[in-house]
Amino acid sequence: MANDAKTMGLEPARLDSTVAVVTGGSRGIGLAITQALVERGARVAIVGRDQSHLDRAASRFPTGAVLGVRADVGNAADAGAAVDAAIKQFGGLDVLVNNAGVGRFSNVADMTTADWQDVIDTNLTGVFHCCRAALPHLKARGGGWVINISSLAGANPFVGGAAYCASKAGLNAFSEALMQEVRYDNIRVSYIMPGSVATGFGGRSGDTGSDWKISPEDVAELVLELVTFPSRSLPSRIELRPSRPKK
Repeated sequence: MANDAKTMGLEPARLDSTVAVVTGGSRGIGLAITQALVERGARVAIVGRDQSHLDRAASRFPTGAVLGVRADVGNAADAGAAVDAAIKQFGGLDVLVNNAGVGRFSNVADMTTADWQDVIDTNLTGVFHCCRAALPHLKARGGGWVINISSLAGANPFVGGAAYCASKAGLNAFSEALMQEVRYDNIRVSYIMPGSVATGFGGRSGDTGSDWKISPEDVAELVLELVTFPSRSLPSRIELRPSRPKK
């Protein structure tokens, strides 16, 4: 594990031949994951809906390390084109991180159809689109990783979160089924369920009074540990909670 390597003075595993696609990769958790992967030598295609955010994120990294791809993963053609762009730029695909997420929080009686659809299309259907596009390329490489960033909300519903909680519960079930489907193709599927993370997700402040929350870098550390995990084992579901949540 990465922390063990640091403690023992060992060099952490390099990812110099690894190509990854990180959806929602221009901000928050996705940007932290991208940073962690690039620091280990991986090349990463980050996918997002806002070109200015993509450009700003890509400019943080060495030339040639990160490709920004504007796409809406909720659209099948966009998702397929994003994966194709990564293949064209970097020559293959080893890791797909489905991190793109939308939060629309309101009671069911007050939620618009458009808001419901945006949450489900991005958080659940978008994962399907990206996985379907990526799987042939992962198989062509002889295996790889699909890592889905879910949420503890998928197991712990709350008032005002019907759409979001439903999308994450569906993502959890999707991940479990896909894991069993592709494990004999040497493709390992895992999903991470963070609790409260210090980002501006859902329009909420990511800074003020959030010292107790999980940091995006904590989630990124788990992604690194997964992609360097011994091939004989599969941590298929990981729950990540604040050590000392706000009372």
